[in-house]
Amino acid sequence: MAINVGKAHALLIVDVQNDFLPGGSLAVPNGDEVIPVLNRHIALARSRGVPVFASRDWHPIDHCSFQAQGGPWPPHCVADTQGAAFSPGLELPRDAVIISKAMREDADAYSSFEGTDLAPQLRKLGVKQLLVGGLATDYCVLNTVLDARQSGFGVLLLADAIRAVNVKPGDGERAERQMAQAGAVAIRIEDGLQ
Repeated sequence: MAINVGKAHALLIVDVQNDFLPGGSLAVPNGDEVIPVLNRHIALARSRGVPVFASRDWHPIDHCSFQAQGGPWPPHCVADTQGAAFSPGLELPRDAVIISKAMREDADAYSSFEGTDLAPQLRKLGVKQLLVGGLATDYCVLNTVLDARQSGFGVLLLADAIRAVNVKPGDGERAERQMAQAGAVAIRIEDGLQ
C-alpha cells in the first residue's frame, strides 16, 4: 500500500515527553521504542515539505489529574520541568508546531485537539489527513485520533510508532480497534510511504 505523502498531510507526534519514557514518573512500557520510528517519519515529512506538529502535556503543579488532587495519575509533565520536555532523542525540526494541552489545573485533556487551536491551524494549512504516532496508544493517541476523525481529518495511524499503558491488559489492542472503527487506517513504516 504505497501512500504518497504531500501537501494535504501533516505529521502529528503525540506526547513523546520524558515523563512518559522509561525512568519517567508515568512511564509507558517500551515507550522509547517509538522514537527511532518517529524520527524516520519526521525525515520523510521534512523531505516532502509536510508540516510537523508535536503535542505535549503541559500541566500546572496542582493539575486535577494528579493523585494529590484526586486524579488517577502521579504528577507528570509539569510545565517547564525536565519531565515535560520532549525526549532529547526525538529529532523535532526547529519549525515544528508545538501544541500544549491540559494547561489549566481544573481540566484534563487527553486529546491534542481538546482546548487547543490544532484543528484551525491544520485547516489553515490545507491539511486533510494526519499521520499520528506517539504515546500512549490507549489514552492520548486514542483520544487525539477520535477527535481528528470527528473534526473531519483522515488519519493514518503509525502502528509501529505507538505504545500503550495497558492499565488493564489489552487496553492498547482495544484502543487500536476503536481507532480503526472510527476510520483510522493503521500503517507501518515499511508500507511504502513516499
